[in-house]
Amino acid sequence: MNAALREFRVALMLLSRLPAGRIEGAAPNLADARWAFPLVGLALGLIGWAVHAGALASGAPAPVAAVLALAALALATGALHFDGLADFADGIGGGRDRAHALEIMRDSRVGSYGVLALILIVALWLAALASLGAAAGLAPFLVIGALSRVAMIGLQETQPAARSDGLGRMAAGRSGRARLSAAAAVLLAGLALGWQGAALVVTCAVIAAGTGVLARRKLGGITGDVLGATQLLAEAFCWAVLATFWPG
Repeated sequence: MNAALREFRVALMLLSRLPAGRIEGAAPNLADARWAFPLVGLALGLIGWAVHAGALASGAPAPVAAVLALAALALATGALHFDGLADFADGIGGGRDRAHALEIMRDSRVGSYGVLALILIVALWLAALASLGAAAGLAPFLVIGALSRVAMIGLQETQPAARSDGLGRMAAGRSGRARLSAAAAVLLAGLALGWQGAALVVTCAVIAAGTGVLARRKLGGITGDVLGATQLLAEAFCWAVLATFWPG
């Protein structure tokens, strides 16, 4: 099997619950596969758009269509990034120090900071998409799906791993192909959405920089939870930017 296809399938398995088949032999490592993160984002964005557009076409109100689109994305990703955001919020909010914060983030239970973070980000995501309604066409879904995964690549390229094991460590290191893929996603955003696309690129960069600085200061680096939280935050705030400055 072509190496690039094997790496794409690893990225698909990591970031979604979409069928990817079995990989025979040794699977590519996550650092080599992360160039495909934006491609997975495109696939997930297509799913979100299809459900959203289908709901609107069937006569569903915009808020209902927004809920259905978010539910479809949560199912398609296995709610992976929602879990990451909750764990990250609990660790940052409740950790006395670095070790305690990392310990909290490995706990499967969700605390008050995690619950509040999920409520707020889901509310922002739904309110923004509902206000856009039919103006949230295919291009925004695809661009936001890709760029929010580019935000994850940005962290992996610039921040150390917080632990000696786990996803953060396995996907650590620099990758020229990942940077090229990220640049292609940025170009896609500009070609598809013009100045709106540029604004979304800036939004994702700000979110990635903010979570990166916070994670470095509180945790000593990034973890899989930090990456998941960054993706979900970037996605929600991108929709909020579109709803605020280009509401249709």
